[in-house]
Amino acid sequence: MNMEDKIIEKLVEMDRKIEDIRSEMATKADFNELKTVLDNQGQILQRLDQERIFTLERIKRIEADVEKMKIVLHIA
Repeated sequence: MNMEDKIIEKLVEMDRKIEDIRSEMATKADFNELKTVLDNQGQILQRLDQERIFTLERIKRIEADVEKMKIVLHIA
């Protein structure tokens, strides 16, 4: 095998490696799609957290009302 053949073989090998790298790389569109998905999940989690806080506060008010009713009805 002469020097030219070795160079050509090496170039072909490097070209294959570059193609493999390109096929595995994430594109800007991929990152934008991922960012959109994560933003949506963040909004959902924020809304769920707010709902949880409001629900806990409502439960506290209901429990206070139940305690008052127990006193009036002489249950407690």
